[in-house]
Amino acid sequence: MIRWLRALAIVLPAVVCNHFSTAADAPVTTPKTVRFATYNVSLYGKRSGEIAQRLSLGNDRQARDLATVIQSVRPDVLLVNEIDFDSDGKTIDLFADRYLGVDGNDTNAIAYPHRYSIPSNTGIDSGIDLNVDGEIRGPNDSWGYGLYPGQYAMAILSRFPIDRDSIRTFQNFLWSELPSALRPMDPRTKSSFYTDDVWSSLRLSSKNHVDVPIMIGERRVHLLVSHPTPPVFDGPEDRNGCRNHDEIKFWVHYLDADSDSFLVDDRGKLGGLRSEELFVVAGDLNADAVRGDGRREAITSLLQHSRLNDAVPLHVLPEGSATEPPTTRLSTTAAFGGKDGMRVDYVLPSRQMPVVASGVFWPSATDPRKRSISASDHRLVWVEVSLP
Repeated sequence: MIRWLRALAIVLPAVVCNHFSTAADAPVTTPKTVRFATYNVSLYGKRSGEIAQRLSLGNDRQARDLATVIQSVRPDVLLVNEIDFDSDGKTIDLFADRYLGVDGNDTNAIAYPHRYSIPSNTGIDSGIDLNVDGEIRGPNDSWGYGLYPGQYAMAILSRFPIDRDSIRTFQNFLWSELPSALRPMDPRTKSSFYTDDVWSSLRLSSKNHVDVPIMIGERRVHLLVSHPTPPVFDGPEDRNGCRNHDEIKFWVHYLDADSDSFLVDDRGKLGGLRSEELFVVAGDLNADAVRGDGRREAITSLLQHSRLNDAVPLHVLPEGSATEPPTTRLSTTAAFGGKDGMRVDYVLPSRQMPVVASGVFWPSATDPRKRSISASDHRLVWVEVSLP
């Protein structure tokens, strides 16, 4: 019972509407705590511009439900996964202004004055037969799977300023440049699935790997974001499983000293993150350390990294479940993967920032916001930390 009460104390803030009141939406100079979150919102269409068109009307049902979830948790800094990239940030602006910035039925508007739409490899034609089907066309031959450029991209919404001049992107970083990269092998021929020419051209990121410095009062916190490819939808060569593993392993290297020898960003800057820097790793990593079809070594090594704190999020099992309440479900952040779901979405702060609370927004069956979570098959995951 004591263990359950302690877990419940961690979970309950995820369902409380008033982490910040509307009047407190403007950031204070030196906040005592900061809430970081990630949310795969599944806002994608079949063609470029479709989502922006939907959002422009201000009455999109999916977007309204997504806003209900975000307005309930009220994160200070939010990574949005699976929203279209625009060079002018149009899609994320529409979502922030016409949905998050408007009161809901039971939730208050929340303002995010600082936004960053992140460039993505999705839908960008590689000009190479990446799936080895004899043709060069379609989403499987893009640097990252996508029906159109910018599909399934990421964006950041923040109450605090973003140091845009210091953002580091690794969109063009080559897969083969990662130490001990898992080069997919055809088990039938015992040879590489990719020819040497193709392997030397492949990008690691299915979307992007980005280091985004957030200025919180006098502190700088690096938000390290990515959305690796799912480790499925391939063949016996397991090319997506290998890529998912290495996309996650990228962050292990970025936090290690060895990165100074090979990690070069898109501007030509060498190296990873200095040991004294504060950071939060966030994203839909499409990997569960216990369940699923992925290669688990990379996600395990990231979760156990000496520089970060794995603040395992919890949520209370909904009423009517097979398990009698009161009980909690550990680490479930997505509704797929069987009856127990999977933990694939992460917010992992550095050890210098003590964790105050963490959780997954997964309301009970009697909560009026229950229907809002059906807008995505992922759940919003958050961690609240105090700054050193």
